[in-house]
Amino acid sequence: MSQPTAPPPKTGFALTVVTTVFFMWGFVTVLNDILVPHLKALFELNYTETMLIQFTFFSAYFLMSIPSSRILARIGYRHSLVAGLGVMGLGALLFYPASIVPSYGLFLGALWVLASGITLLQVAANPYVAQLGAPESASSRLNLAQAFNSLGTTIAPALGGLIILSGAGAPVGASSVRLPYLGIAALLFSLAFAISRFHLPALPDIEERHGISAGDSIWKHRHLVLGAIAIFVYVGAEVSIGSFLVNYFSQPFIGGLAPKVAAGYVSFYWGGAMVGRFIGSAVMRTVTPAKVLGGAAACAFLLVSASVASTGFVAMWSIIAVGLFNSVMFPTIFTLGIAELGPLTGKASGLLIMAIVGGALVPLLQGVLADSIGIHTAFLLPAVCYLYIVFYGFRGSRIIHPSGAGNFARSRL
Repeated sequence: MSQPTAPPPKTGFALTVVTTVFFMWGFVTVLNDILVPHLKALFELNYTETMLIQFTFFSAYFLMSIPSSRILARIGYRHSLVAGLGVMGLGALLFYPASIVPSYGLFLGALWVLASGITLLQVAANPYVAQLGAPESASSRLNLAQAFNSLGTTIAPALGGLIILSGAGAPVGASSVRLPYLGIAALLFSLAFAISRFHLPALPDIEERHGISAGDSIWKHRHLVLGAIAIFVYVGAEVSIGSFLVNYFSQPFIGGLAPKVAAGYVSFYWGGAMVGRFIGSAVMRTVTPAKVLGGAAACAFLLVSASVASTGFVAMWSIIAVGLFNSVMFPTIFTLGIAELGPLTGKASGLLIMAIVGGALVPLLQGVLADSIGIHTAFLLPAVCYLYIVFYGFRGSRIIHPSGAGNFARSRL
């Protein structure tokens, strides 16, 4: 007699709970776009020095992804979410002493701790949502969750610009970050406590303790390795654009806007990502995620190129429109990268989150280009990044049997 099949876990409530985590890390991450012009004015930095903000923040993804995947394997998804929120809260609290001194180095240190917490959240939350239901709807589901991440990124620039940039360059400039980040710390600690009290369903199919086939390795899966490169260039392009928007819109030949006014327009960039993710979640129920990804990346490339080739209204709104097509990229690359990896999913997630270090390196390189050839022409760098994502969407994301992928990995790495 066959054993009765266990009922599937109730995932709707779990998805709702985890979605709040996506919102919070989106909100906190994009506040960096407001810190960039604020700290640039406060400490009289050039573009290269200013991009150390994003370099420090996103380097934590590279350094902490492997430790985070090990923590995930040891304590599980729910406790990893709680721990990540706690570390984020600690990082937000460190903004208080950094503003008292004030010290650019201390601000960078606080950002690194904050990003370390987000790294653990990303390693745990993205694969958890992707696997919290039918495999064929994984990209659609993660796009939906990431839409609420984009809600946070949409609200943050407008609110941060109102509170933080109002005092930029004035003697009280450093103190303007205290109240916002103390409030963020309180919210993060409260959310960590709330999630610790919720019961989130286990997902045994992707738990590492259930075993990995002998000889199997994440490096044998071509679609994962190429996906990590795609995450690197995508996050690099997205963060580069977002980081430079306030200064870009302030240029007399683009918008000639005051920084506080320009910050409001940054919300349109991130708001486009929110709208696009809701749309993408619906579209992917009928169109394959890989095709949606390739098409979106092609549109982003054309829009960035149009901004570089123009000035004024056209340059300004074409770069803002890139946000709409950025929308589907991260969640779609992520789900394509971890597809059919089973118990390797946790390690694969760690590799993909490590690739977010692109958000540290690409903006720094764009800062060097902006200092040498001008902020306008420097946007060619993210345009090139989108070309690679076109390749990954249409070709690189195809799953090849591990025996063939093993040869690929050995020959390329």
